[in-house]
Amino acid sequence: MAMLASIPLPTIVHMVPNVSKESTVLEISTRSGAETAPADDMQALTRQAESFLYQEAALLDEWRLDEWLALMAPDAHYRIPPLDLPDAVPGEALYLIDDDRQRLDSRVRQLMGKTAWAESPRSRTRRLVTNVRVGSITDDGFTASSNFAVWRFQFDNSDVYVGRYAHTFVRLAEGLRVQERKVVLDLESLRPHGRISFIL
Repeated sequence: MAMLASIPLPTIVHMVPNVSKESTVLEISTRSGAETAPADDMQALTRQAESFLYQEAALLDEWRLDEWLALMAPDAHYRIPPLDLPDAVPGEALYLIDDDRQRLDSRVRQLMGKTAWAESPRSRTRRLVTNVRVGSITDDGFTASSNFAVWRFQFDNSDVYVGRYAHTFVRLAEGLRVQERKVVLDLESLRPHGRISFIL
């Protein structure tokens, strides 16, 4: 025991970049390069994104589509890429859905009207949104990704859609708005689902 006590213990050094006693900072990738953001700001953005996404999920589950549409920026896009090409460039691959704001307005009007036969009666849905992560930060907004599961119940059938949301947020005079809403599905095929007749 005396011999063991005489052996000096190694000193453990944790290498943490950009850490000081005054504040903890994180390296955030932006369109123009790397931007240093305080960890407190990062946490605030994450909470803001979480609050927004939870409210969005509630509006969609409750079929308050007009209120949901009001959260979209004038140049908003709602996209669902091909199941086998989630990173495909819009216009270079056949997207399941690729709506600009005008087409999104029409989609909501149709779903809220009486001509959307696939949604008559309307699907009952329940969404879970988790693992919200803020990505790039710009002068007028930021991006966020999250995981989701959407249960859809209709005609005595139930389907589950699982995947990832990629939101691009922009700050406008009226508040935070969605510039792009990309839905990446983890499904290998749409069967037995067969269709996406509601807003994921």
